[in-house]
Amino acid sequence: MPDHDVIVVGAGPVGLLTACLMIQKGLDVVVCEKHSGQDPRTRAIGIHPPGLDALDEAGLGQRVRAEALALKGGDVLSRGRMLASVDFAEERRIMILPQRRTGTLLRERLAHLAPGALRLGCSAISARDEGDFARLTVETGGVRHELTASLLIASDGVRSSLRDGLGVPWRTQAGAATYAMLDAPDASADDRARLHCEPGGLVECFPLTDGTRRWVVRESESDGSLDEVDAFRTAIRERIGVELAPPPGARPIVFRAAQHRAGRTVIGRIVLLGDSAHEVSPIGGQGMNLGWVAARRLADAVGDLGIATAADLREVERRNARTARRVQRRARFYMSMGAPVEGIALGARERVIRTLGSPPLQQRMAALITMARL
Repeated sequence: MPDHDVIVVGAGPVGLLTACLMIQKGLDVVVCEKHSGQDPRTRAIGIHPPGLDALDEAGLGQRVRAEALALKGGDVLSRGRMLASVDFAEERRIMILPQRRTGTLLRERLAHLAPGALRLGCSAISARDEGDFARLTVETGGVRHELTASLLIASDGVRSSLRDGLGVPWRTQAGAATYAMLDAPDASADDRARLHCEPGGLVECFPLTDGTRRWVVRESESDGSLDEVDAFRTAIRERIGVELAPPPGARPIVFRAAQHRAGRTVIGRIVLLGDSAHEVSPIGGQGMNLGWVAARRLADAVGDLGIATAADLREVERRNARTARRVQRRARFYMSMGAPVEGIALGARERVIRTLGSPPLQQRMAALITMARL
């Protein structure tokens, strides 16, 4: 007999949600997380409607709604002109909540459902499918030992050591660029996102729950690196004429947005989920939600009886791969709309955005942004 029904590796938002969904089905679940504390980095902020549906199923939807800022819509501008304005239906709004808080709520829910299920400081070393069960080698306090489960879920991130150890290809997909982001005080207190698709590159800003805005700037060759606050402020001022006032000591975070997909996500009794299975550009804010959609499908396939058949897992793999391809195509399109461009190409891009924001297509554009029909 395996030690557990399910082992989840990685206590990020996807791993935690997966564990909660599985426990609610009456399964014995443990979560192995190599870090002893929560990730302090500034990361995802957007919870899209499909992600909120998954949180509802895990019993967290109402708490998220109570704390989050409901984004009512977004405006797309270029060269000082409004190109498109989209409003979200009340039931399809994007909830803005920093990932740190989302992670805290998920940990609290997990602790309520199964005290002791989360094992911090437990590093996954290797995994192996044994046919009827999966075997995981872990290290805790410098001591290695093995755990077994009917199902092993690898949700250990983009640089997944388990995926690499299993020999699963990590295939590059189209869409890559470098961005810098910084949170700064916001006196407007509105609830709309603004995307400036400028000749020099994208500048976008989103309202946050604490009276600040998150600013994201795409680097261009003329900018150089935007990792210094003066360079970041200069890029915003030159592109959109806004004089940003960051808090003292603030420094932009520079990141490379890229897209990848695992060559396969089901290896016998081992399933790759979240960023272990697919890396999606954060431009568009869909990666975390994509992982939640995949986790919900897996939990439904496992069901209350405890384990899915091989055919069930292959169907989950097929559907999740199709959804990942769709989301990556959308993210690639969003990135192209924010690339540095001039002349005829700039005019053509502005016409495309105007067309997408026109009354006949506004609802479709809103549906794409909010991850409808996945």
